[in-house]
Amino acid sequence: MEGIATKPSSSNAGNIHRGKWVGRDTAFTIAESGSRQNAAALPPDSALCPRCEADLFDPRSRRYFYPFTSCTGCGPRFTMARQQPYDRSATAMVSFPMCPACREEYENPVDRRFHAQPTACPACGPAVSLVDGAGRPLAPSGRTEGCDPFARAPWLEKAWHLLREGAILAIKSLGGFHLACDGTSAAAIEKLRRRKGRPCKPLAVMCRDRSVVEKYCLLSEAEHRLLASPAAPIVLLRRRRHCPLPETLAPNLNLLGVMLPYTPLHRLLLHGPLELLVMTSGNLSGLPLITDNEEALNELKGIADCFLLHDREIVHRCDDSVAAVVDGETHIYRRSRGYVPLAVAATSPAGECFTVKRGSAPCAVRSAAPGSPIVLGSGAEMKNTFCLLKGGEAILSQHLGAIDNEESLNCYRQSLDGLQQLLGLRPEIIGYDLHPHYLVSRAARELPGIHVGVQHHHAHLASCLAENGYTGKAVGIILDGSGYGSDGNLWVFEILRGDCCSYTRRFHLAYMPLPGGEKAVRSPWVMAVSCLLWFCGEAGGRRARRIFPEKRAQVDLLERLIGKKTLTLPLACGCGRLFDAISALLGVCLENSYEGQAAIELSERLPAAAASSRGGAYSFTIRGQVIEPAEMFAGILGDLEEGLPPKKIVLKFHNTVAAMAVEAACLAAREEGLRTIALSGGCWQNRYLFTTVKRELQKRGFAVLYHRLVPANDGGLALGQAVVARNLGVRA
Repeated sequence: MEGIATKPSSSNAGNIHRGKWVGRDTAFTIAESGSRQNAAALPPDSALCPRCEADLFDPRSRRYFYPFTSCTGCGPRFTMARQQPYDRSATAMVSFPMCPACREEYENPVDRRFHAQPTACPACGPAVSLVDGAGRPLAPSGRTEGCDPFARAPWLEKAWHLLREGAILAIKSLGGFHLACDGTSAAAIEKLRRRKGRPCKPLAVMCRDRSVVEKYCLLSEAEHRLLASPAAPIVLLRRRRHCPLPETLAPNLNLLGVMLPYTPLHRLLLHGPLELLVMTSGNLSGLPLITDNEEALNELKGIADCFLLHDREIVHRCDDSVAAVVDGETHIYRRSRGYVPLAVAATSPAGECFTVKRGSAPCAVRSAAPGSPIVLGSGAEMKNTFCLLKGGEAILSQHLGAIDNEESLNCYRQSLDGLQQLLGLRPEIIGYDLHPHYLVSRAARELPGIHVGVQHHHAHLASCLAENGYTGKAVGIILDGSGYGSDGNLWVFEILRGDCCSYTRRFHLAYMPLPGGEKAVRSPWVMAVSCLLWFCGEAGGRRARRIFPEKRAQVDLLERLIGKKTLTLPLACGCGRLFDAISALLGVCLENSYEGQAAIELSERLPAAAASSRGGAYSFTIRGQVIEPAEMFAGILGDLEEGLPPKKIVLKFHNTVAAMAVEAACLAAREEGLRTIALSGGCWQNRYLFTTVKRELQKRGFAVLYHRLVPANDGGLALGQAVVARNLGVRA
């Protein structure tokens, strides 16, 4: 049997019993599991519920200090499931036969652990071990009865001691390994950064409870509800003024990624002397999240001092989700643990729209129409997820990250095979990105079926339309990092007009050269010099030498390269590159050590309580299809010459980008009488830019569509690919 009720109580909300109510709520029957085609949707992993947390710290409970306590309302689901129907025999728990006491709970319809597949206790379930880098035990790992918590969890005191001494601990969690250290210790954080080769990228922290979060961060009720939700994502919060936490947690940023303990193991670790731990992904830079004990001991031995392991297999790796509350609403920036594999709505081939509840998390939608083709959206190279689509249901995969090497490509293939097997879906139509060098696109084209190339920004537009259940034409303002355009250049700042079948590129930011290609992306100062030379000519070159005096020789070389009209340089019309250039011009960030660093740090320089109605903007011109920023660069150079404070320049720049987007979109909408505008692309994670543009468009009478259930960045791209590929593929 499998376990979710068709009329569940709140305590059973995380399980799936297939049954039938007789008469007027008078009886309930449980049927044996059938084929996977009739199986109910598999729920995502869910954070520790209050009742299981009470068991965890109740000396009278069999599960006192047991780090795998769960029930029908919480615990692992997706990460331990091999196939459907969702029965214990089809999960990683098959290795742990239930003891008589657990069996009695599991078979008792009035017990909250009735058919909870992760059910276990210290007598029969998974166990924890604490070992050093060579795999040697650092604490006893036996199972002990009694009321002494440290006899029941003999590894715990030793783990606390190691962390307090500055050790880095590799922890096998729900969907993969974490690397943890004392989040209040600057020395421990610096050691972790040095060993992992992660000099500046922000580190997430896990806080013991709400009081600890509020000690260090500003926390609204909406943000607390998101933190404490069953999905338990990392939530981006503002640090309090004079926050005593080390600046090195998130260098040059006021935002901090915070989560609450979502497993009993995490809750125990934060039960003692430590109130806040760094919890970052357990992997080598650029490689997939590690899930296996032996692999962790081999691969992380140069980073971690010791390892907190357990013997339950992780079937599907699944990183932490990331979200924020923006303008009072939840926006998901990385959709993974806690949300996958829940379905989100997608428009049907016939144009019918399936509705979805708008809230902090997606919900299931109606079953696919019989005969609907199964479609794969293969995703992008960065922030990769893929999407399996059938009828009105779109299942996006967990976050897989960058797919730019063979190891990550193998992880992608394993995850795709695993989710297809779990759902019993094999795609007939495959949508892929047009970039000729994406490993993901190459892998997608090797799959059997009808192959449909989907332009990157059209996929962004379609993703936003599909998520919002919109089937008509709209204008899309797509502000992204980069995407391969139909003209062979990199498109980034795009005003499109179209729907889930086709699009027209109506306006775009002026092209600018990318000297050295990827080098310009990694080096914002190169982008700044390039823009000054391209848009301001010789005067721009003179000013570049004054702004970057230590790079005079490089500026001379760039001037010669850009001045040679016969030399072909990569071209981009990028919003991300525009932010890079301004960040470098203002001395905020000259080199990107992680994706988007210069843009993120620039937005942090906005004045407190900035409002678009104050601060003004720079001039720009829309000529033909091109948004020309030359006047903006001249204005910024003038303000620098006059000594205007950098925060005011940052505000004027943001207002200018917002005005460019709004004015161009309004022109595109006016041409065909459209009143709907969609916002998609990673740059919309800039809160100020998003709220400014959204409010201005609404003030002008437009319906504004944007992402809340799937990421606006490339993590949501696969949904759009799948929808477009279905609409084009069924016509092929």
